[in-house]
Amino acid sequence: MFLKHIIDIIESVAPLSYQESWDNSGMQVGNTSADISAALLTTDVTETVVSEAIAKKCNLIISHHPLLYHGLKSVCGNTPQERIVEMAISNHIAIYSSHTAMDAYLHGVSGRMAEKLGISDYRLLVPTGDQCGLGVIGNLPSAMTFDAFAKKVKTIFAAPYLRCIRPVEDKVSCVAMCGGAGAEFMDEAIRQGADIYLSADFKYHDMQAAIGRIGLIDMDHWVSEHFTRDIYRELLQEHLPVFISEADASPVLTL
Repeated sequence: MFLKHIIDIIESVAPLSYQESWDNSGMQVGNTSADISAALLTTDVTETVVSEAIAKKCNLIISHHPLLYHGLKSVCGNTPQERIVEMAISNHIAIYSSHTAMDAYLHGVSGRMAEKLGISDYRLLVPTGDQCGLGVIGNLPSAMTFDAFAKKVKTIFAAPYLRCIRPVEDKVSCVAMCGGAGAEFMDEAIRQGADIYLSADFKYHDMQAAIGRIGLIDMDHWVSEHFTRDIYRELLQEHLPVFISEADASPVLTL
């Protein structure tokens, strides 16, 4: 299957027009005319992930986070990015990333978080365009205590840690969430009546500002987004062999 056709499938739900202005979603390495035999799905593109693609004979890597945010000034093997580009080109592996285009898709990153928690009536938290936006908000099937909800989150997301601020009342019904770094949307979650806001990369003062206003659950960035791989698999598995990377993991160690 030609890479262009694979990209068309992904962009049918997450077009590049959805991406944030600072982002670099889309093709990272390769040619859209390449004939693809199998794809490896990952959150991050690392040297280990590329080695796995080589071993599994995948000539396409589809990642959530782009390999390249800024232009490389040289490709001499001096940095992980340079080595990854060299490895991909020398082994004829294309790399495509969706990132904030998939973030902005209603049933993308944040929508999948909601579905995993059993929230089916979710809507966009911060609309940014026609049928796209960042974060989602919705209601649990039934209210839970904060401790029970936090335990559910930790189990479902296989999170090694959670950093939390308790909600105003010990009841969680309305939940707002945003995959990745979503601290900037906390006030919107409060405005829309969420009992708790689930995201990643909150700073200390972000969490302090939530006290008495909303509950917070801060999780590892990778953990909040790794279900994205399932979205790519569901989109593509009828068209070509796809594999979820076994090497893909959070770079953050919890000791």
